[in-house]
Amino acid sequence: MRTIAAPFTVAAPSGARIRDRLKGLTAADVTVLTLVGEHLGRHQRADLAVRVRIGNVPVKEAGRAGRKKQLTAVSSSRWAGAMTRASEDQYQLSMRCLSAERAGLRSRIRRIGQRLSVPCGHRRGGVRGYADQNERYQKQRHRHALRTRLAVVEEQIESGRPAIVVGGRRLAKARHHLADAGLSMQDWQQRWQAARLFLTADGESGAPYGNYTITVHPEAGEVTLVLPQPLRHLANAPRGRYRLSSRVSFSHRREEWLDRVGAHRSVRYDISHDPARDRWYLDASWATDTTVPPTPEEIRACGRRLLGVDLNADHLAACVLDEHGNPVGPPCTIALDLTGPASRRDGHLRAALTRLISLAHQQDCAGIVIEDLGFTEARTTGRESMGRGLRGKRFRRTVAAIPTARFRERLRGAAHHQGLVLVAVDPAYTSRWGGQHWAGPLRQQNQSKDSKVSVTRHHGAAVAIGRRGLGHRIRRRPGVTPRSPEDEHGESCRPDRMRTRATRDHEPTQDSRHAHPGR
Repeated sequence: MRTIAAPFTVAAPSGARIRDRLKGLTAADVTVLTLVGEHLGRHQRADLAVRVRIGNVPVKEAGRAGRKKQLTAVSSSRWAGAMTRASEDQYQLSMRCLSAERAGLRSRIRRIGQRLSVPCGHRRGGVRGYADQNERYQKQRHRHALRTRLAVVEEQIESGRPAIVVGGRRLAKARHHLADAGLSMQDWQQRWQAARLFLTADGESGAPYGNYTITVHPEAGEVTLVLPQPLRHLANAPRGRYRLSSRVSFSHRREEWLDRVGAHRSVRYDISHDPARDRWYLDASWATDTTVPPTPEEIRACGRRLLGVDLNADHLAACVLDEHGNPVGPPCTIALDLTGPASRRDGHLRAALTRLISLAHQQDCAGIVIEDLGFTEARTTGRESMGRGLRGKRFRRTVAAIPTARFRERLRGAAHHQGLVLVAVDPAYTSRWGGQHWAGPLRQQNQSKDSKVSVTRHHGAAVAIGRRGLGHRIRRRPGVTPRSPEDEHGESCRPDRMRTRATRDHEPTQDSRHAHPGR
């Protein structure tokens, strides 16, 4: 049995980002924004190419000052700073992606090699050989192809020159498959040009309303931007600026935005174009003050409740637990429909998180406990470790449909703004032990005729997740007496009804104070 990692509180979001639509833009405004975005985008891509040719060197040796001086002559000092910063961020992100791809390829090659070392139809320890010689031969060819890809990736990492497609590799490949993508040549060109625009202005503390390059007036809502040097003849405002006819208000988190721009604290602005809807948007983002969330031990010492949540492909199973790890009230099931386009899936996920947070507030919970899931190894090795045939294919599709990363990030931000703490626990054995030790007692607790809750093993897993977040053992102590009549009315169990522990579990740092469900 592997060692169970200790639970931890997920850090609060380090920044905020809000969006508003630029409504009522005139034809002249659209023309100016397009010209500025194309001009800056062209020079930013050239700077990115220079940064890639420099290679993987420390940031101080990347020659950013000299590149910024050259870009200032064709734009402005602040536009040049934003372009060089974006080039450095894109380069570092690409290098991290290459490192992740190298780790994934090595894992897949190692896994295939382990299975190739076992004769066909046999099993050696926990490794199963391939079914027949044909599958074994195909896997040998696949391993050779993976090694070829790994050699290319390692060469890119060694030379420090990743392959970067400004505008997106997927959109670039769609150029050769327009019929499959459902796009015409004109539609593709509009999306390609919109994706390669550069209209990003970094904030600056002390500048008017937090940003000198793109300025938004907090009361009037008018937007002005500094034009690059070759386009200054298009200015309609003093000091080489252009004033848009649109007005923005930022209804979402407006008070936070007003506090920052009123104090002239830095705010970054991004202007983007959606050619599919023919809409222009303005995004505002800033760094938030870091706060240290309470630890699981502090939450437990305060005697507060926690809401354990088990994430599944089609629903969320939740259960409220008190400070002793006992389920309180009936468990809850929240449907999670993740079918259809990406925007619809994201909307359904947000609606489910809203219900989850509302449930936590109704039950006076201090936070929410989730599993620290990622499926990184499973997604990398694929069918090598997740079964084969129709059953394995169905299981792999189920795992791929679970939005682990998006669920965690969405819940982290929503819980922080609602005053809730997010606790992540090790996912080892939660489903198995939760179904074994807690599904039955939960059914017994909610077996009344008026109960409309259908208790499943996923609710038992939610209890196990919550108990691990509180620092308790998941396994129930054998020999615990049944519930007494006093417990039906909410009275606590008397000490003389508790038996001594007969066995010990392998989970570390657990509390000796155990009770059965309903207490």
